[in-house]
Amino acid sequence: MDVPHATAHPGTRHSDMVVVGGGVIGLSVAWRAARHGRTVTVVDPAPGAGASHAAAGMLAPVSEVTYTEEPLLRLGLASLARWPHFAAELSEESGIDVDHRTQGTLDVAFDADDLAALGEVAGFMEKLSLPVERLTGRECRRAEPMLAPSVRGGILASGDAWVDPRRVTAALLAALARRGVAAVADRVTGLVVEGGTVRGVRLAGGGTIGAERVVLAAGAWSGSLDGLPPEVLPPVRPVKGQIMRLRGAPGFLGHCVRGVVHGSHAYLVPRGDGEIVLGATQEEMGFDTRVTAGALWELLRDARELVPGITELEVADVAAGLRPGTPDNLPLIGPSAMDGLVLATGHHRGGVLLCPLTADLVTGEPSPDLAALAALCSPLRFHEARRQGSTGSHR
Repeated sequence: MDVPHATAHPGTRHSDMVVVGGGVIGLSVAWRAARHGRTVTVVDPAPGAGASHAAAGMLAPVSEVTYTEEPLLRLGLASLARWPHFAAELSEESGIDVDHRTQGTLDVAFDADDLAALGEVAGFMEKLSLPVERLTGRECRRAEPMLAPSVRGGILASGDAWVDPRRVTAALLAALARRGVAAVADRVTGLVVEGGTVRGVRLAGGGTIGAERVVLAAGAWSGSLDGLPPEVLPPVRPVKGQIMRLRGAPGFLGHCVRGVVHGSHAYLVPRGDGEIVLGATQEEMGFDTRVTAGALWELLRDARELVPGITELEVADVAAGLRPGTPDNLPLIGPSAMDGLVLATGHHRGGVLLCPLTADLVTGEPSPDLAALAALCSPLRFHEARRQGSTGSHR
């Protein structure tokens, strides 16, 4: 993927902001900052090639709600509301359609136990005043004729949406290029720290980039950056996910389709060009990014239970990515415990969903709405516990 104004060895330069990481989060922050008139440099060896490349792009805070993650739901709903304007603005500025689709998510059940469990989830959603509709098996198949005949019922989350993350990253890179944003195709090896304040970054290829603010948006790699005290490093871990992309005819599916199959959550996400994305595994395998035969078999097996006709489609692509997980599943967005360093990481499954909100939290003007949301994902919530547990030594 082309990088705007890419350089490999910039020597020493200065920007208002350096963004470490070129996924949807880092690129969104950089784009918003550039629109606010700031000089920005993005540093990433391969923008858009990490977790964003392997993401399905679901904007589904309602259908993914769980009993213990109501704060994450609040963040997701706030960001979902920002997506129509974000997508329209980005498409206009870049000239690239991000395939923003708003037909909703259909979550289906196959047996009495699954249906009962799905009914409990629907009841929880209704208590939260979320827009959901309970459907019979016949109504589910009327909405999606390709569904398996054994579907017993389901719920429709009509407010859910999705985009194509690969188009989003391409659009962000194009928009950044049009605004003259500098990008460095290199890896950050550490931070420049002076008097306890972060003043820039050091590059693997040599040289440094000075900045008034450094935004750490390196996903699963955010917790391994040199130059920070252990208690300041974000507590993120890699969570592996594998997906498969199939090529079919446009209109094969109209909704994002989800279900619990063999105890695992499976989903199918349709694109406007007929592509179907199958996902997604969740594996605690460290920094392993191999695509495995077993995972692909499970994806096809589970997807076939939901939509039998997918086995007739052509395999277009397979990919694995590393989501940045946190101990409480909430992202880390906002000022860190060290002056000059802002975090924008730890989004786990919600990186694509949360990129408009993250960009606003990092670059926007304070408002009552943003202030309340910022408190939910402040990096400082882990700082005191990590400080007490650390030796005080710097990495």
